[in-house]
Amino acid sequence: MALEIIAAIVFFIASCALLIYVYLTRNYSYWEKRGVDSPKPVPFFGNVKDSMLRRTSYMEQYKHFYDSYPNSKIVGIYRAWNPTILVRDLDVLKHVMIREFDSFSDRGFSFSNKGLGFNLFNAESDDWRVLRSRLSPMFSTGRLKNMVYLMTGRADKFLAYLGPLVEKSPEQNVHTLVQKFTIGNIGTCAFGIDIDINNVDNVYDDLDSLIFSTNYAIELEMMYPGILKKFDMSLWPKVIKDFFYGLVTDILRDRKGIASDRKDFMDLLLELRNAGEIHGTKKYKDDKDRTLQITEDVMAAQAFIFYAAGYETSATAMGFLLHELAMNPEIQDRVVAEIDQVLKKHSGEVTYDCIKDMTYLEQVFNETLRMYPVVDPIPRLALRPVELPNTGVTAEKGMGVLVSVSGIHYDPKHWPNPTEFDPDRFSPENSKDRHPCAYLPFGLGPRNCIGMRFAQVQSKVCLLKLLQNYSVEPCALTRRRPEFDPDRLVKRSKHGLPLRILPRAVGLND
Repeated sequence: MALEIIAAIVFFIASCALLIYVYLTRNYSYWEKRGVDSPKPVPFFGNVKDSMLRRTSYMEQYKHFYDSYPNSKIVGIYRAWNPTILVRDLDVLKHVMIREFDSFSDRGFSFSNKGLGFNLFNAESDDWRVLRSRLSPMFSTGRLKNMVYLMTGRADKFLAYLGPLVEKSPEQNVHTLVQKFTIGNIGTCAFGIDIDINNVDNVYDDLDSLIFSTNYAIELEMMYPGILKKFDMSLWPKVIKDFFYGLVTDILRDRKGIASDRKDFMDLLLELRNAGEIHGTKKYKDDKDRTLQITEDVMAAQAFIFYAAGYETSATAMGFLLHELAMNPEIQDRVVAEIDQVLKKHSGEVTYDCIKDMTYLEQVFNETLRMYPVVDPIPRLALRPVELPNTGVTAEKGMGVLVSVSGIHYDPKHWPNPTEFDPDRFSPENSKDRHPCAYLPFGLGPRNCIGMRFAQVQSKVCLLKLLQNYSVEPCALTRRRPEFDPDRLVKRSKHGLPLRILPRAVGLND
């Protein structure tokens, strides 16, 4: 009798194991049946085992798939057990991101609209269209011109903070240093608050960790698309929500609920809030009317995403740029010479036009983002079946589509000698014939980064002020090729970006 019970238990366990195995591998012939190149999946993990276990970043994982199939227009991968398309061909990419944008306008990662989920980056298509059209004026040329004096003021405060620091110890992690500038600048330009960068470490370091560290909600959504929204779950903990709700509440109180004369991000949100129900622009005459009420929930969500995107992405880009200048002193010399020349032309005044005149600094900035794209990969979701041109494959409704930015940026077909830092790639003569989809640091198409120009201007203000007064060079801890942190949602060096920061021997006023 005992043996029969044991046999029954073993049979039951074996049957359950077999059923689980069949369930987990039920889709693993999907790409083979369609003749699409695909790496062999592993049960439960699919093709993303190393990134799910945090052995590598998703950025590096997808770049590996991109590099493994150099002759394929698309690669079929499995995120857990869900078939997903990785686009390699630039014409197919253009079809997805531009020509068929309306069919791929969602990012494919949605969660509760409460708790900061209703932000411009994560919002689903209909809500995104309304938000995008109404928030775009914040990033107009006129607004940016008016903000430059605020940015230069924050850069001067940053230099005052930096001076005693590097005098005491020239070896510094430049990424965490420039974070001090971006924190202060976002506070000033977006929220009208003066953040003391001498005392930001504890609060803002905690925010940084909570916002940008990976958590397994990502994998849960990957395995069961829509589950976070279905159960009204948020990606971020309560402390993040409380911070940005508190920030909005304080600003509403201080400004008495009406826009001030600062013309900053919060003023724009206040204007929209006081306008009542806002309407999105219609692309076609028979489009449905898209409306939105700007509540404190919506304001807090936009404040959160403006802070998160504007603070960390610019700091990361500047950190890697300074790293490359330290490793390429001849390029640093060209940048510094241009800064001195252009500032002299503008009588030492940093204006929007002055920044626009720094064309080589622009090339260096662009090359940095080619080598170190901050947000990677770019995700999209098929909202309806779409045939991908010259592939014989249809992206089914609900299927994820991914773009490996690093894969494209390091593809020698588009960028010869891709591991070499060469700003001259972006000279007018070298850029004119390049495929428009070969460079993607800010995304592509209508849903590209709305704050792209703001990020560029604030970064250049900080860099020109810094390089006007200091030079950077490698130190004993500097690594030629940074190793990326798999526990971060955006790209960051796992070991920091340590450099020596030294006062320039000859400055503008010498």
